[in-house]
Amino acid sequence: MVREVDRVLGRKRGIRIGEAADRDGQYFHYLAMWLFALSRLGAIDDRYKQRAIELVHQIHRPFVIPGTGVIWKMKEDLSGPYPGYGLGALDAFDGYVSYRSIDENALAPEIAEMKSLIDSVYDTLTITQDLGLGMMLWLSHFFPDEPWARTQCARSLAMLERMWIEPPGVFCREPYLPGVFFAFTNYGVSVGLQSVDAMDDRVVRLNAFLETYESHDEYDRDAITHVMACSSWYPGELV
Repeated sequence: MVREVDRVLGRKRGIRIGEAADRDGQYFHYLAMWLFALSRLGAIDDRYKQRAIELVHQIHRPFVIPGTGVIWKMKEDLSGPYPGYGLGALDAFDGYVSYRSIDENALAPEIAEMKSLIDSVYDTLTITQDLGLGMMLWLSHFFPDEPWARTQCARSLAMLERMWIEPPGVFCREPYLPGVFFAFTNYGVSVGLQSVDAMDDRVVRLNAFLETYESHDEYDRDAITHVMACSSWYPGELV
């Protein structure tokens, strides 16, 4: 799979979002998650660790504005920000965790920049989107004793408490949208909750409900729904 990603999506610097025409550009979040996958492979084969380090060196400087934030989406050649996109709220957290999972010594300057960005925002950051909350819980479990992780874990769990809809037993998209929910984002919440050992009963409930739920739109067929379902049921190396 790594070979195919590099062959099809690899660029001189970074990795394109996807093959389809509307998947041009590069998302930092996607790159960070790919870096995390490479770090897990790197624990078995050092070649993947080295590939991850190389990728960080390719993408970090184009995406990161020191003292300001991480650009959410860049042009495909990383020559500048993608028109219409700003800074990513969670991207510094993504990068910090992924970089540290690869090699804390080799990537020490990049990790320090990400940590500085985190320290400047974590105390005032409030996430209200379901998938973002699941993501933050997952990120917080790697370094649970750090102040940003303690703060954001507690804040995310409190927000999710407000977003649980009973029945049918799922989390809504936002606190002000109690009638809107998506399978793939609930699966993301599930992974986050499992990573911090919270709301076990609700993980069971949402997995059971979504096994037979149909939205009758493109998400029923979209690969992201099925991949996230597998991650929710069998989180493996994620937690």
